[in-house]
Amino acid sequence: MGEIRFGVDDLAQLRFAVSPLWETIAALRASADPGRHALHLPWIKQALTIGRDRTDLLAHLPELDALAPPPRCPLAEIEEELAALTGPPELADLLLVWWRAGVRPHWPRIRAVLEADLAYRTRQLAEDGIQEVFAHLHPSLRWSEDRLSWTGPPVGRIALDGGGITLAPSAFTARCVLISGRDGVPPCLVYPARGIGTLWERRAEPGDGLARLLGRSRAGLLSRTSTPTTTTGLAGQTGLSLGAVSQHLAVLRDAGLVTGHRYRREVYYRASELGLALLERTP
Repeated sequence: MGEIRFGVDDLAQLRFAVSPLWETIAALRASADPGRHALHLPWIKQALTIGRDRTDLLAHLPELDALAPPPRCPLAEIEEELAALTGPPELADLLLVWWRAGVRPHWPRIRAVLEADLAYRTRQLAEDGIQEVFAHLHPSLRWSEDRLSWTGPPVGRIALDGGGITLAPSAFTARCVLISGRDGVPPCLVYPARGIGTLWERRAEPGDGLARLLGRSRAGLLSRTSTPTTTTGLAGQTGLSLGAVSQHLAVLRDAGLVTGHRYRREVYYRASELGLALLERTP
């Protein structure tokens, strides 16, 4: 069992983060245990062909969770996270090589899922409060009075010190994991992100009817906004420039087909009810 006790100040210091370093470590763990990560088999089949860049790092897998810094920023780059990694410098080098070979080629797709989860949780926090956020993060979590508890590897009881906690969705984690705080950075609770079941699905291209109506680029963008995503995420998925994506989204938004929701420095776009109905009904 694990348990975290919150003070009043901690509840006001709830943060969300996306961690490319944590995903890099979690992806390595998934590749080493395909039986427990069946949803990722399409990716694992590719990862197993990477060879020495992956196998050299597997020997360090048991220690990586303790060495990795707790995530704290929604827009972190892996290089800045690796700079805070404890352990020998060659370990950071191995992780960077594995990131570039196994994770970075798929990062726009992975990050789109993580960002969609963040948009959902922040909207839920604003509308329903922190209790509902914790109630729906994972079935193992229980919120009672001022405590969050969960079943899993024993971590004991932790009392926060007013600095709050960070919540980080993960595409490759099947359970909740607590990363201890250090050097003034609050602890982080990593939880499985929503929508992982569709992560490796091949997206069907929009039908000819929708492409004739909107143009193929706009139709393709609309089809990728069934879950919230950013301009950067859409550019990475489609190969269009940021400027072109922004222009197309402006047209779709003016037509009432997508809506925008700001989270910090990013705007997340999602198909409106009209846009979803158009996707469903157009062959």
